[in-house]
Amino acid sequence: MARRPTKTGGSIARGGGVALGEAVFRSLCEALQAGSYRAGDRLREEEVAQRLKVSRTPVREALGRLAARGFVEPAGGRGLIVRNLDISEVLELYAMREIMEGAAARLAAEHASAPEIDALRDIEQAFVEASETDAVEMARLNRAFHEAICRAARNRYLDNASRELQDWIALLGPTTFTVTGRPSTSHREHQAIIEAIAARDGDKAEQLARVHIREALRCRLKLLQKQ
Repeated sequence: MARRPTKTGGSIARGGGVALGEAVFRSLCEALQAGSYRAGDRLREEEVAQRLKVSRTPVREALGRLAARGFVEPAGGRGLIVRNLDISEVLELYAMREIMEGAAARLAAEHASAPEIDALRDIEQAFVEASETDAVEMARLNRAFHEAICRAARNRYLDNASRELQDWIALLGPTTFTVTGRPSTSHREHQAIIEAIAARDGDKAEQLARVHIREALRCRLKLLQKQ
């Protein structure tokens, strides 16, 4: 079983023109993506402030933004807890993800440069070399793969929407790479998508990307059945 990452420690980096509240918000979003926080975990202002070595004011601002986006919800007098998505929300999430990943692959087939295609192959090679016992690393590389396709699509609005969708995916808990056989089938699907993008075949790239997400949903539902 993949090891759950520990919650990030250390202070928030100041500078670069980023407001402290924004930096705390980004840090918490990254912790969600890394699996440091999962559904049902409690977030308290004081604990987050101590861990990030900031005052409670920017933490309160960041937690308010998370609540506004629906990532956390009140837990009585115990602060906030990370939301647990119900099955209908999971199905809606993957339906939107299928549409967006398909569009990204199609646009990448039109716009990706040769170096970007090479980068996709490099990421996939690293995915293959990752130990199948390290599902967390495979999940990280998988995110990098899909983010690279989005960047190659040359559409800032699609890229922004995809990043927000990834935050929601983070609420679902364990990666689908813990499902037996998923790493190998995902690799084959990734390879086929890369080759379609390299061949400038937008129709095929979109079709393959959509099938890839439907397979990810199938594995996600398997995991949910075990909970």
